Amino acid sequence: MQEHHGGYFLTPEGYKALQVELEHLTAVKRPEIADRIRESQQHGEFSEDNSELDEVKFEQAMVEGRIAELKTIFGNATILDDSMIPTDYVGVGSKVRVEDTDYGDDFEIRIVTSVEADPSKDLVSNESPMGTALLGHSEGEKVTFDAPEGRKHYKVLKITK
Repeated sequence: MQEHHGGYFLTPEGYKALQVELEHLTAVKRPEIADRIRESQQHGEFSEDNSELDEVKFEQAMVEGRIAELKTIFGNATILDDSMIPTDYVGVGSKVRVEDTDYGDDFEIRIVTSVEADPSKDLVSNESPMGTALLGHSEGEKVTFDAPEGRKHYKVLKITK
Protein backbone atom coordinates (compact mmCIF):
# COMPACT_ATOMS: atom_id res chain seq x y z
CA MET A 1 0.00 0.00 0.00
CA GLN A 2 1.56 3.30 -1.01
CA GLU A 3 1.67 5.70 1.86
CA HIS A 4 2.29 9.41 1.56
CA HIS A 5 3.19 11.43 4.64
CA GLY A 6 1.54 8.80 6.83
CA GLY A 7 -1.49 8.46 4.58
CA TYR A 8 -2.87 6.83 1.47
CA PHE A 9 -3.50 8.23 -2.00
CA LEU A 10 -7.06 7.63 -3.18
CA THR A 11 -8.87 8.74 -6.30
CA PRO A 12 -12.24 10.43 -5.63
CA GLU A 13 -13.94 7.34 -7.10
CA GLY A 14 -11.92 5.02 -4.88
CA TYR A 15 -12.70 7.08 -1.79
CA LYS A 16 -16.43 6.93 -2.60
CA ALA A 17 -16.30 3.15 -3.19
CA LEU A 18 -14.61 2.61 0.16
CA GLN A 19 -17.20 4.85 1.87
CA VAL A 20 -19.98 2.70 0.37
CA GLU A 21 -18.22 -0.45 1.59
CA LEU A 22 -17.84 0.95 5.12
CA GLU A 23 -21.49 1.99 5.21
CA HIS A 24 -22.58 -1.50 4.09
CA LEU A 25 -20.39 -3.20 6.68
CA THR A 26 -21.58 -1.01 9.56
CA ALA A 27 -25.25 -0.65 8.60
CA VAL A 28 -25.92 -4.12 7.15
CA LYS A 29 -23.28 -6.78 7.84
CA ARG A 30 -22.49 -5.90 11.48
CA PRO A 31 -26.18 -5.95 12.56
CA GLU A 32 -26.84 -9.15 10.56
CA ILE A 33 -24.02 -10.97 12.31
CA ALA A 34 -25.08 -9.69 15.74
CA ASP A 35 -28.66 -10.84 15.06
CA ARG A 36 -27.46 -14.31 14.00
CA ILE A 37 -25.45 -14.69 17.19
CA ARG A 38 -28.26 -13.35 19.40
CA GLU A 39 -30.97 -15.52 17.81
CA SER A 40 -28.88 -18.64 18.01
CA GLN A 41 -28.00 -18.02 21.65
CA GLN A 42 -31.69 -17.48 22.50
CA HIS A 43 -32.64 -20.73 20.83
CA GLY A 44 -29.72 -22.63 22.29
CA GLU A 45 -28.49 -23.63 18.85
CA PHE A 46 -24.85 -23.06 19.70
CA SER A 47 -23.04 -25.56 21.84
CA GLU A 48 -19.40 -25.37 22.88
CA ASP A 49 -18.29 -27.51 19.96
CA ASN A 50 -20.64 -25.93 17.42
CA SER A 51 -18.78 -25.04 14.24
CA GLU A 52 -21.59 -22.69 13.20
CA LEU A 53 -20.80 -20.38 16.12
CA ASP A 54 -17.11 -20.48 15.22
CA GLU A 55 -18.00 -19.59 11.63
CA VAL A 56 -20.18 -16.64 12.67
CA LYS A 57 -17.55 -15.38 15.10
CA PHE A 58 -14.89 -15.66 12.38
CA GLU A 59 -17.11 -13.68 10.00
CA GLN A 60 -17.65 -11.11 12.75
CA ALA A 61 -13.89 -10.78 13.27
CA MET A 62 -13.34 -10.32 9.52
CA VAL A 63 -16.02 -7.62 9.29
CA GLU A 64 -14.73 -5.78 12.36
CA GLY A 65 -11.17 -6.00 11.04
CA ARG A 66 -12.20 -4.53 7.69
CA ILE A 67 -14.17 -1.74 9.40
CA ALA A 68 -11.09 -0.85 11.46
CA GLU A 69 -8.89 -0.94 8.35
CA LEU A 70 -11.25 1.35 6.42
CA LYS A 71 -11.42 3.81 9.31
CA THR A 72 -7.62 3.92 9.40
CA ILE A 73 -7.50 4.53 5.65
CA PHE A 74 -10.05 7.35 5.87
CA GLY A 75 -8.19 8.91 8.77
CA ASN A 76 -4.99 9.02 6.71
CA ALA A 77 -6.26 9.47 3.14
CA THR A 78 -5.12 12.03 0.62
CA ILE A 79 -7.75 12.35 -2.09
CA LEU A 80 -6.07 12.99 -5.41
CA ASP A 81 -7.32 15.99 -7.33
CA ASP A 82 -6.42 16.80 -10.92
CA SER A 83 -3.52 19.04 -9.89
CA MET A 84 -1.83 16.06 -8.20
CA ILE A 85 -2.07 13.71 -11.20
CA PRO A 86 0.84 14.00 -13.65
CA THR A 87 0.35 13.84 -17.41
CA ASP A 88 4.00 14.14 -18.48
CA TYR A 89 4.85 10.81 -16.82
CA VAL A 90 2.94 7.89 -15.29
CA GLY A 91 2.10 8.40 -11.62
CA VAL A 92 -0.56 7.35 -9.13
CA GLY A 93 -3.90 8.54 -10.48
CA SER A 94 -2.76 8.59 -14.13
CA LYS A 95 -4.91 7.06 -16.84
CA VAL A 96 -2.54 5.31 -19.20
CA ARG A 97 -3.19 3.95 -22.68
CA VAL A 98 -0.64 1.23 -23.36
CA GLU A 99 0.10 -1.04 -26.28
CA ASP A 100 1.05 -4.66 -25.78
CA THR A 101 3.86 -4.63 -28.35
CA ASP A 102 3.90 -8.43 -28.58
CA TYR A 103 0.28 -8.59 -29.77
CA GLY A 104 -0.51 -5.08 -30.99
CA ASP A 105 -3.46 -4.68 -28.62
CA ASP A 106 -3.93 -1.42 -26.77
CA PHE A 107 -6.01 -0.67 -23.69
CA GLU A 108 -6.41 1.92 -20.95
CA ILE A 109 -5.76 1.46 -17.25
CA ARG A 110 -5.61 3.74 -14.23
CA ILE A 111 -2.71 3.50 -11.80
CA VAL A 112 -4.01 3.46 -8.22
CA THR A 113 -2.72 2.32 -4.84
CA SER A 114 -3.41 -1.18 -3.60
CA VAL A 115 -6.23 0.19 -1.42
CA GLU A 116 -8.46 0.57 -4.48
CA ALA A 117 -6.83 -1.72 -7.06
CA ASP A 118 -9.30 -3.83 -9.05
CA PRO A 119 -7.95 -5.33 -12.29
CA SER A 120 -11.49 -6.24 -13.42
CA LYS A 121 -12.18 -2.48 -13.57
CA ASP A 122 -8.79 -1.64 -15.13
CA LEU A 123 -7.55 -0.19 -11.81
CA VAL A 124 -3.95 -1.38 -11.57
CA SER A 125 -1.96 -1.18 -8.34
CA ASN A 126 1.20 0.88 -8.39
CA GLU A 127 2.76 -2.05 -6.50
CA SER A 128 1.89 -4.66 -9.15
CA PRO A 129 4.51 -5.71 -11.71
CA MET A 130 2.71 -3.69 -14.41
CA GLY A 131 2.18 -0.64 -12.21
CA THR A 132 5.75 -0.63 -10.96
CA ALA A 133 7.08 -0.93 -14.52
CA LEU A 134 4.96 1.96 -15.82
CA LEU A 135 5.59 4.44 -12.99
CA GLY A 136 7.79 7.34 -14.06
CA HIS A 137 7.66 6.57 -17.78
CA SER A 138 6.51 9.04 -20.44
CA GLU A 139 4.54 8.75 -23.66
CA GLY A 140 6.44 6.80 -26.31
CA GLU A 141 8.60 4.90 -23.82
CA LYS A 142 8.66 1.12 -23.68
CA VAL A 143 8.59 -1.00 -20.53
CA THR A 144 9.25 -4.66 -19.88
CA PHE A 145 8.13 -6.55 -16.80
CA ASP A 146 7.53 -10.06 -15.58
CA ALA A 147 3.89 -10.93 -14.97
CA PRO A 148 2.54 -14.24 -13.65
CA GLU A 149 1.79 -15.29 -17.24
CA GLY A 150 5.27 -14.36 -18.51
CA ARG A 151 7.34 -11.43 -19.69
CA LYS A 152 5.36 -8.46 -21.04
CA HIS A 153 6.44 -5.66 -23.37
CA TYR A 154 4.33 -2.49 -23.37
CA LYS A 155 4.60 0.94 -24.92
CA VAL A 156 3.09 4.02 -23.23
CA LEU A 157 0.81 5.64 -25.82
CA LYS A 158 -1.06 8.32 -23.85
CA ILE A 159 -1.18 9.67 -20.30
CA THR A 160 -4.21 11.61 -19.05
CA LYS A 161 -5.88 12.54 -15.77
